[in-house]
Amino acid sequence: MTHLSGQRVAFLATDGFEDSELTSPWEAVTAAGATATMVAPDASEITGKKGHVQRVDLRAGAASAEDFDALVLPGGVVNADHLRLDRDSIGFARAFFEQHKPVGVICHGAWILIEAGVVDGRTITSYPSLATDLKNAGANWVDEEVVVDQGLVSSRTPDDLPAFNAKVVEEIGEGTHAGQTA
Repeated sequence: MTHLSGQRVAFLATDGFEDSELTSPWEAVTAAGATATMVAPDASEITGKKGHVQRVDLRAGAASAEDFDALVLPGGVVNADHLRLDRDSIGFARAFFEQHKPVGVICHGAWILIEAGVVDGRTITSYPSLATDLKNAGANWVDEEVVVDQGLVSSRTPDDLPAFNAKVVEEIGEGTHAGQTA
């Protein structure tokens, strides 16, 4: 299963990420042949809330969406809360929408998309506590295992990872989506 050979996928996170929401999609995209790159605001490594340590490959301020084919945003309350306050991380995430590239987001990761101003008019799911935030930002929030909206793949919790991973790999394989806009 190497249909993503040659594809580069950025993962954007910082300390406090939900471990499985980083490691499981990472394994899925690399098993499909893509190269995964860890992007973070400013660290040489980041630590998940359950202790997974991930080496950082690139700082968000030095990262360019032009160098990647897709973006994955793991959840975790602390992770998402810190990222949504980092201008470089927000700009990096927004650029994927401007370039019509696939984005996968799970759990609290949707906070980053709210800050990036890219959820208005989009159908999305997330951890249920974000429903009001997403609706207030103009999104159509639904409580479903996985939602795909023009290259934007979203899921609620680690329980949804099998469906999320399959759809993320599928959307990356399809390439850019004209409806994926900022």
